[in-house]
Amino acid sequence: MLVLNGNSLSISNLYSTAINSKTKISLAPSAKKAMQRSRSLVEKWLASDEVIYGVTTGFGEFANVRIPHDKIEQLQTNLIMSHAAGAGDPLPPEVVRAMMILRINALAKGFSGIRPETVEFIVKFFNAGLVPVVPSQGSVGSSGDLVQLAHLVLSFMGKGKTINSEQSTIINSLAALKKAKLQPLTLTAKEGLALINGTQMMTAFATLIIHESLQLMKLADISCALSVEALKGTDTAFDERIHKLRPYKGQLASAKNLRNLMTHSEIRESHRHNDDRVQDAYSLRCAPQVHGASRDALEYVASKVEIEINSANDNPLIFPNEKPARSEAKHQHRVGGQHLEGGNFHGQPMALAMDFAAIALSELANISERRTERMVNGALSRLPRFLTTNGGLNSGLMIAQYTAASLVSENKVLSHPASVDSIPTSANQEDHNSMGSIAAQKCWRVLKNAQTVIAIELMTAAQGIDFHSPLKCGKGTDAAYQTIRKTIPHLEEDRILHDDIQKALGLVKDGSVLKSVEKKIGSLQ
Repeated sequence: MLVLNGNSLSISNLYSTAINSKTKISLAPSAKKAMQRSRSLVEKWLASDEVIYGVTTGFGEFANVRIPHDKIEQLQTNLIMSHAAGAGDPLPPEVVRAMMILRINALAKGFSGIRPETVEFIVKFFNAGLVPVVPSQGSVGSSGDLVQLAHLVLSFMGKGKTINSEQSTIINSLAALKKAKLQPLTLTAKEGLALINGTQMMTAFATLIIHESLQLMKLADISCALSVEALKGTDTAFDERIHKLRPYKGQLASAKNLRNLMTHSEIRESHRHNDDRVQDAYSLRCAPQVHGASRDALEYVASKVEIEINSANDNPLIFPNEKPARSEAKHQHRVGGQHLEGGNFHGQPMALAMDFAAIALSELANISERRTERMVNGALSRLPRFLTTNGGLNSGLMIAQYTAASLVSENKVLSHPASVDSIPTSANQEDHNSMGSIAAQKCWRVLKNAQTVIAIELMTAAQGIDFHSPLKCGKGTDAAYQTIRKTIPHLEEDRILHDDIQKALGLVKDGSVLKSVEKKIGSLQ
């Protein structure tokens, strides 16, 4: 059970709950009290005819249009209907589950003016295993992810489509609610706005991306160490004395991992004193510097995601315990507290973070592919060409490197920043947009490509290491090698490489390789 209070959600807890459809969530009692305080104030303002953006006025360019009291509920319903204008393929279910958790957590802070029972409805919807079908395109990332969040709320209202997680079937939302014994949600004043102003889609992507990226950083060090073994490279470049003279945190960590992985390597010892090469190519020798820079970038991104997942990011925000400023007294003199119109929904922090993460991940894949190319290139590797003993009749791992090169090339295009673009919306009232939603979805694709590229390197390195038998790898690299070989046998004759790549990717995603290594040599940095 994940308890949400608006302040203590972690990346790991959010990730595990989003990907595991059986995990339940609940609201902390403190959150219910906080929400009720701000909700009571909204209701008092309504009774005193307060002018509040999106509550008693229209939205965006229509902020100057007053809404009659008897139309306020219709205003909120119309908001959801009109903003559910998405396009493209549906978002992955785990992203939508993360969106729901994030929206609940933001509302749980108690600054949005929503009814506690409305938030409790979303908790029940989530715990029933229901996942709204949400189109992936349409957000410009500045009044929040309006389009995607509107589609999310549609399902709560019994409109649109919903996935039943148990059956993995898409059904009408009204039927899904009925099956779960839930009544469709009816929105009252402020609630539609409170539910769709926010950065929840881009932040959902960001959370899943950064969690998997932090694991991939370690796997990049493992795949590199295996490649060094396969290429009979040197571990001298990983010497701690070198890296202490340029003490970037990520670089030091990566170098330490590489040293620990190769400890007691028979392959390394076999050529320590009789190799005519003075130093290795950059993709081996400079791995700590390259991996380390990506590590530092991803740690920075993680720090921003940790802030965003526990932030209030809708508009206006309600401050029930504060007195109105004197300049606002004539507007708010009848009731205490303040409502402040601002822009916490703007996605720029996540937009920049996701662009940075895409570049960092792209570089991990870039250098990984270069190591794969060295292993299959007989002129560079001192191994059989394309790692096959009967070349010509067999192509070996020739085309696996093509695939890695293709994905790396795609990543280079996807790493062009989305955050430098801005298209004005709402008659130029919203004249700077973050495009954080686009940055996040591009980064998601870069991550998936990078995972495959590193999987290909793991598979290729294992094949190269086979040619050094009976010499064994280091303590850590041997654990990784043995795990790979339990799933993917040595490539004696050509077979369908797609299947091997998918198996290797499975080992990356399920953590098998990392777990086997850390069981043997302890936790990697």
